[in-house]
Amino acid sequence: MNGPAVAGGPARGNLAWAAADPLRAVLAIIAVITVLTGVAEIPFGWFILPLLGAEPTPVALQLFGTVGMFMIVVGGLLLHTLLKQAPAPEVIFWAGVQKSGAFAAVGLGVLNGVFAAPALAVAIFDLATAVLCFVYWRGVYWRGVLRP
Repeated sequence: MNGPAVAGGPARGNLAWAAADPLRAVLAIIAVITVLTGVAEIPFGWFILPLLGAEPTPVALQLFGTVGMFMIVVGGLLLHTLLKQAPAPEVIFWAGVQKSGAFAAVGLGVLNGVFAAPALAVAIFDLATAVLCFVYWRGVYWRGVLRP
């Protein structure tokens, strides 16, 4: 199975696309991490929530599992488009919006005492991912605008 083609050209081996487009490769790795983290949040919220400084109440576990499901969907969608020959700029943009929202939500959770300070690492990771998504989106979007 070949990786995605780079710059509209044919696929060039399994990992050649990653070397030719490192930001795309980093985002693909982050997308996989997002999916796996979402998968873990559903059955293991009882373990993860205390690490973030939150009590694993039935309501918290339900909401955490719901967030995990959306992480699976957004991470999977981002990975899917990054593995295509021509990634969809709309998907990259909305993944960046989701990561920005996750940063804000977790940051507010820390400020409001819902989460402990270690959860800021999650927020910072989401912010960094949002920035990378928007940087990559800008390049993919303008490539499509300049070469329709």
